[in-house]
Formats: sequence, structure tokens, C-alpha cells
Amino acid sequence: MGVNSKLLTPYRGRFAPSPTGPLHFGSLVAALGSFLDAQQHNGSWLVRIEDLDPPREQVGASASILRTLESFHLFWDEDVLYQHQRHALYEDHCQQLLALNRGFYCSCSRSQLKGSHHIYPGTCRNHLQPQNSPCAIRFRIDDEELCFHDQIQGQYCQHLRKDVGDIVIKRKDQLYAYQLAVVCDDHAQGVTHVVRGSDLLDNTPRQLALYRALRYPMPCYAHLPIVVNETGQKLSKQNQALPLSQQDPRPTLLHALAALQLHPPKELRSNNLDDILLWANNNWNPSLLSKQRSSLCPQHLL
Repeated sequence: MGVNSKLLTPYRGRFAPSPTGPLHFGSLVAALGSFLDAQQHNGSWLVRIEDLDPPREQVGASASILRTLESFHLFWDEDVLYQHQRHALYEDHCQQLLALNRGFYCSCSRSQLKGSHHIYPGTCRNHLQPQNSPCAIRFRIDDEELCFHDQIQGQYCQHLRKDVGDIVIKRKDQLYAYQLAVVCDDHAQGVTHVVRGSDLLDNTPRQLALYRALRYPMPCYAHLPIVVNETGQKLSKQNQALPLSQQDPRPTLLHALAALQLHPPKELRSNNLDDILLWANNNWNPSLLSKQRSSLCPQHLL
């Protein structure tokens, strides 16, 4: 896969949804691309529920997500991992980064940072001990441009200090941040390849900076086109995207393959899910998606 394609260890991929609602068509496209890439490499495909933020979660969503994946015959290879059970691991990494002088305590409020245009100005960089007021923990970003090669999107570079600033790894409310948790879990699960939506492309340099600081091997990345509605908005739960129906999922699966630039022959439309997925596995070709950032959702699935 790209410049990092040589598989020194067995392929391990994953799909990691947040349980903020049921799966929609955009989620299916991301899951399917990840699944097919793992299948074509004779690798393992894992499912991880990223339930880091209880206030945003929907009751029953985790179970609904898993049932929907099963209804499309996207079966995972190992036990499902839930991030809410892994706080001790995340705390250990926070303390590790603090000990390496790559973390610091930040007591800045949103109002204090309002004029920084979402780029952290480094206000608390010298705070190596907790303050009297509630604190977040931030990761100290190096002053350099970080680049990587994405299998689909090509070369991507970001100067994190200028574009983002020092990122939060543990919030003031004591919840752990996505950027830290995803690195901890991908490393702990031995994930070698991350296939996900292009909306997360600009998150990748932040995660690679954490990999480097922790001296962990970095996975290969492929960022799929995100599915958008007719106005160009990403299909999402916030935009009231329709949940996937589990009744006769074949037509929806075929639409998802089309979003990934795979177009099964007409005679396959009457076949069962396993036959469709076998054809997709044999024809999966990420190069067909080269530098494509979005794909339009069929109107009836919006």
C-alpha cells in the first residue's frame, strides 16, 4: 500500500465507529473499504467501538452498529474492543508523555483561546505540574512539517505547530481525547493498516507525531472518499443521515461498492451477499479512488 506497502508483519486492519447513533450509508462505505482491504491481503479485520465521550453516545447504538455490520456479512475476526474499558491504558500514556517532557498541563479556558483561531498559542507550555484550577493535558508538538504518503490521497503534509498547535490528549473533564486513544489502541491491537474516511486525513499527522514521540511503529494509511449529500455536506448523524435498513441489504451493498468505484456486473445483483463480497474482494482496487475526496450518496439513502 503506497510507499509503506511492504508487509513485514501480517496485515491487521480495523473499523472504529463512535456509538453516537446507528450506522448510515457513509459509515457502511468506510467499513466496507476497510473490510475489503483486509480481505484482499488475507489479513485480520477488527472492530473497535470508540465510546470515549458518554454525553454524545446514544443508548443501544453500539449493539445496533454490530448487528448492522453482521447483516451486511461484514464479520470481524476478534473480540470487539470498547474504549471505555481502557482508561488505565490512556492514563499510562499521558503519564509517559509527561515524563518525556512531551506533555504539559493546560488550564486555558475556551474564552482565553478564542482569539487563537483554533491554533493553540502555547500559553501553558511550561506548566509541568498540575495547576490549582482544572487542567487538560496537552501534547507538545515539534516545530516541523510532518508528511506521510497515503495510498489513496498521495503525499500529505502538515506543519502541526503552525496549523494546529499543541493538541489535547486528556480533557479538563477527565475524558481522554480521540487522538491519544486511537494511537494507543491501534498500537495495542497491532494494527498495520488504517483505511478510513478522508475527513480524518488532517488528523493523521497529529497521530503520527504521537507515534513518533512514543517510538511506536506507524501504520500505513488509506483515506477513502467520504459520502456527501446533494449540498456537499458529509453524510453524518448530525445531518440526520438515515440509518441503514437491515432488510435485504444487497441493493445498499451494491451502492456502497459503486461509491468505492467498484461496479459489479448486472448478473451479480441477484446473488447472495457472500457472492457479492467475494466478487468485491477479487476486484478491490484502491488506485481507482486516487485523490478522490468525496462521493455522492444515492438520493434514496439520504
